[in-house]
Amino acid sequence: MTWGYPAADFTPDRRAPRLRYAHMAILGKRNILSIVRASAPGLYLDGGELGEILLPGRYIPAGLKPKDKLDVFVYRDSEDRLVATTETPLAMVGEFACLKVINVNQNIGAFLDWGLAKDLLLPFREQEIPVRVGQQVVVYVCLDVKTNRILATARLNRHLNRDTPAYRSGQPVNFLITGKTPLGYNAIVENAHRGLLYHDHLAAPLAAGQKLKGFVRTVRSGGKIDLSLDASGYKRVAALTDQIVQALERNGGQLAFDDDSSPAAIRQTFGVSKKAFKQAHGKLYKARRIRFQNPGIQLLDNSSWSPGK
Repeated sequence: MTWGYPAADFTPDRRAPRLRYAHMAILGKRNILSIVRASAPGLYLDGGELGEILLPGRYIPAGLKPKDKLDVFVYRDSEDRLVATTETPLAMVGEFACLKVINVNQNIGAFLDWGLAKDLLLPFREQEIPVRVGQQVVVYVCLDVKTNRILATARLNRHLNRDTPAYRSGQPVNFLITGKTPLGYNAIVENAHRGLLYHDHLAAPLAAGQKLKGFVRTVRSGGKIDLSLDASGYKRVAALTDQIVQALERNGGQLAFDDDSSPAAIRQTFGVSKKAFKQAHGKLYKARRIRFQNPGIQLLDNSSWSPGK
């Protein structure tokens, strides 16, 4: 065997009776499974009510011991057999993700690259508009109730949580951009709720599939969340002034950024809008912590200044 143990070495612990079917591996998720036996194709793992699940030999970790348990992802191979892998897909069942279309079968649908040997099917019936090869498409990964196979769907709304979320204003969140609207960009907040990022709070266009960190502005009736890329009010400015001072200190007291710097450059370097950056600049200038050099700014020595002031 190429992984260094003869098949006889991989036997279950016989000191206590093994309770088959006391658990069940979950399809489309990561599972911690015990080794049942070894064979030429690889290791068979205890999937409980799903039976024994093959972990092909190429995925067996180096240095594995017979009584070790394995953290694996369980899915179906091209022949519809249950298999395990130590690789992690780009999205598991119950998650939203932006995946690339790598093939379109005119009889079935599109196939997406989700990071595993077998591609993920996006059936025609689950496409809101036809997709093309090379396109990045935001999908939800789910189990088909009729076939119990893992599928992708681009019909996102039916899988979003419509309950009003318990977010507070200013709370940091992660979100995934799903598309552009006249008002701004729709987003999925924390893999669950609908969000909207308005155009007037952006310095540059966004693209579907971008993963961003931002903040809750407000939660509207119906559960939709207004988002911002910047924290609001004093908290935002105080944190940013500290960030600018630290950047000046690391750069010998000089920075090539000022009120005339481009919004894109500011966003790329400091992760905030130009409006927020100008507010922080103004606070530092009034506190006599910096001076403008046209172009750029210079750090001044002010013993009365302390972080967060």
